[in-house]
Amino acid sequence: MWGYIVRRLLTGVLVLFGVVTIVFFSLQLAPGDPISMLIPAESGSGTSGEVVAALRAKYGLDKPVFIQYLVYLKNLVRLDLGQSISTDRPVAEALLSRYPATLELTICGLLVAVLIALPVGIISAVRQNSVLDNISRVLALATTSIPSFWLGLLLMLLFSLQLRWLPASGRVGSLWSWDGLKHIIMPAVTLGAMATGILMRLVRSAMLEVLRADYLNTARAKGLRERTVVYRHALRNALIPVITVLGLQVGTLLGGTVVIETVFAWPGIGRYVIWGIMGKDFPVVQGGVLALTLGFVIVNILVDIIYCAVDPRVSYS
Repeated sequence: MWGYIVRRLLTGVLVLFGVVTIVFFSLQLAPGDPISMLIPAESGSGTSGEVVAALRAKYGLDKPVFIQYLVYLKNLVRLDLGQSISTDRPVAEALLSRYPATLELTICGLLVAVLIALPVGIISAVRQNSVLDNISRVLALATTSIPSFWLGLLLMLLFSLQLRWLPASGRVGSLWSWDGLKHIIMPAVTLGAMATGILMRLVRSAMLEVLRADYLNTARAKGLRERTVVYRHALRNALIPVITVLGLQVGTLLGGTVVIETVFAWPGIGRYVIWGIMGKDFPVVQGGVLALTLGFVIVNILVDIIYCAVDPRVSYS
């Protein structure tokens, strides 16, 4: 087990290296200059060329691109993500202050998806081709097809502007307070809807396949209650593909926070990355994408470990 975990960690390091490389050179190909976004044009404000040159030298933008890349990798090994060009604040410090908000939103969105998809998928499989099954399939198709930003705006229009039940945007207080809970309901539902349809259909198909197995007929013949057969025997064997997709969906949710946080003005890493893209703040974008990728890699390693707990037949020795 430990040898497998070490191998996965090494693979994760290679993934992070690839992401860092792709993001770095992609930003270099984008039109525009970070310094020109930081200060007005020379003709409009009288800014001298010496000031521009000094700013480019301060942030290392006067060096060749490959030298900038090597310097960035050197600093990254020392866990130095650089300084924001717009605020002159360390990127690592800003990410640490915003990561709890993104993690909070991702976990709540995942809970929304699981709490809806798991019971509805199970009931749909047990009562195949019933009215509830048909409704759940339509719901799964709708949640998979609706763009998240459009759904967020619709929820905002209904529950904030029309009914005035929930605040439209922002993050206030702790999640365990009433104000904090009200602020996270709409972003979490919007984010969780991205994964609900996929998980719902997967749980249904996995349960249908398991429910036809011979060993479940044997369990019924022994006199076990149908509830025990479904939840103790069938569900546990159907969870393996669900856990796999669930781990992938966590990465999708982390990436989806970029859109959701922008729509609901949620002060997380996703909104920080968008802010960096708009201002061509290279260190902000690179650090934000790296933080989201790191979370995705960690979740996938945890999913592989959970396999062993769910199914004793799975072994990494």
